[in-house]
Amino acid sequence: MTSKAVKALVIAGNGTNCEREVAHACKLAGAEATIAHISELIAGRVKLADYHFLNLAGGFLDGDDLGSAKAGANRLLYARVAAGGASLADQLKAFVAEGKLVMGVCNGFQLMVKMGLLPDLDGDGRQSCTLTFNDGGRFEDRWCLLKADPQSPCIYTRGLDGLYLPVRHGEGKFVAESVATLDQLESAHLTVLKYADSELQPTMVYPANPNGSQNCIAGICDASGRLFGLMPHPEAFVHRTQHPRWTREELPEEGAGLALYRNAVDFIRTDLL
Repeated sequence: MTSKAVKALVIAGNGTNCEREVAHACKLAGAEATIAHISELIAGRVKLADYHFLNLAGGFLDGDDLGSAKAGANRLLYARVAAGGASLADQLKAFVAEGKLVMGVCNGFQLMVKMGLLPDLDGDGRQSCTLTFNDGGRFEDRWCLLKADPQSPCIYTRGLDGLYLPVRHGEGKFVAESVATLDQLESAHLTVLKYADSELQPTMVYPANPNGSQNCIAGICDASGRLFGLMPHPEAFVHRTQHPRWTREELPEEGAGLALYRNAVDFIRTDLL
């Protein structure tokens, strides 16, 4: 029933700082967006079951103690929910099992990887890759070209070839636990986005590749294409005035990052409502 509202939830707190931008992107894409502090989920006042699209926003969860998003991952995996409600981990498992969508951006991507939500190649929720310190040893704040894999099952990048989005991270280098894991990701086309050069070809050359990620990987999805994480910030480019050259180039009113949210909302309307 397409008349039903698409409900997006954006989790905030403990160091996130992009929740408002993510909620705005969801609203522009046609969803009803709610920002909820993580404490509201732990208290049982907010339940994942009431939403279709979970967004894990960027920031610096717990000051990146224990490594980017690791403390936040432990909180979501092991926090007890008040009043005897289902644990957050169980709520998340049910949410994913119902075919709903999860997208993590920057710190949210790190969170999904360290929770074992991505890439979850064996379906056991075991962490098989990580995001670690940039090769340059410093925080990177720049815009990057991204090449999308047209054969990927990712529902967010449908119809997209290339993107131009900002990165803002100190720990964005994607590393798989083994060559076999990397090969499995590539063969299944789960390496959705790759850092690219001016010819839109994947590159390991800095600064086009800002962190030295293995195989130029900027974002991955699970086999269903419904769980997606990326280091660049699509919510930071939803209008032309956010582009660094908006006063010097003729640009569409809508920023390219909004397409990811539109694809998510369209999928929910078509397949879930």
